Amino acid sequence: MNDRTTDLLPEGLEDRLPQSAAAAARIEHDAMAVLGAHGYDRVRPPLIEFEKSMATRMDGLLTRHMFRFVDPKSLRTLALRSDITAQVGRIAATGLAEAARPLRLSYSGQVVRITGEQIEPRRENLQIGAELIGSDSAAAAGEIVDLAITALEAAGATGISVDFTLPDLVDTLAASTMPLADDAKEAVRRELDAKDAGGLKEAGGAAYLPLLFASGPFEEAAGKLGAIDDGGALATRIEGLRAIASRVAGRARLTLDPTERHGFEYQTWFGFTLYATDVRGTLGRGGTYRIGGSDEAATGFSLFPEELVEAVKSAENLGAKVFLPLGHDRVAAADLRAAGWRTVEALFDTDEAARLGCSHVFDQGQAQPL
Repeated sequence: MNDRTTDLLPEGLEDRLPQSAAAAARIEHDAMAVLGAHGYDRVRPPLIEFEKSMATRMDGLLTRHMFRFVDPKSLRTLALRSDITAQVGRIAATGLAEAARPLRLSYSGQVVRITGEQIEPRRENLQIGAELIGSDSAAAAGEIVDLAITALEAAGATGISVDFTLPDLVDTLAASTMPLADDAKEAVRRELDAKDAGGLKEAGGAAYLPLLFASGPFEEAAGKLGAIDDGGALATRIEGLRAIASRVAGRARLTLDPTERHGFEYQTWFGFTLYATDVRGTLGRGGTYRIGGSDEAATGFSLFPEELVEAVKSAENLGAKVFLPLGHDRVAAADLRAAGWRTVEALFDTDEAARLGCSHVFDQGQAQPL
């Protein structure tokens, strides 16, 4: 008796069939072409590294999200990567430590997590990204946001939205105009992120309540945030946000939610989330951060385009196929492929063009429509 569970895939993992695989490959190619055209050199870190190396290069990168196992050679713990950003940080701090700054690097590859999330159960993702190493200025952030939008446009995303945030908002205000005890900061961050006014009061953050309402369309929200910031503690950050927004104005819908923390565990003063029309969930995130170990400033973004693949795959053109009958001219067939045709060669005289998914048949030296 056959066991029907033999070929089941683990939860959160899936096969990509031809239409979907073609869309994923095209999106990766087109996005990486944009990054390369803007001077971002591609690197390719390994799928597996020592756990300690990954954990020390990026604050907030939790190794408990990684598949871990012991290396039989070194007897040290290895980890299957869940994020490529930390690996790029290691490369910048080691193999490219002497390279001129700012250093522009790009990457793409698969990442895996032990568990998915309730809103995103997928455990394997394609990650595409760019890192500008050596600067976390507003100018660097503006370049990165602009580049992320351009890459998404090339990949086929439409109706792009960018939501800005200030990951170190609580720390900045707590050190000046809205003092907080050190042991209260994490609770205040959590309640702000949850948009829970009652919980915020209980956590000792009553002074932070106006921040819950300083979100929405960028200009409107930035104005509210400036009005709350009587002491000017956020003045340079608001100025930086405006500079970034001015660079990409008109290219995407811009919003601001200064208290958003989900997905920004290691960002410093600036973070952003990317969305697109007809694409479920987030398409990517980015912002400013510090590379662990070297403490070098950096700015970057990561795209996770799996849901974009789902949104566009039905329209992906796999290309017309030409059926090559037995005894065909192989030189002429090679010329067809060089011209961009896809060919399917007959193995037996019973093979049929239509049944093999061909739209044309090679006849009299030409690709003839069926």
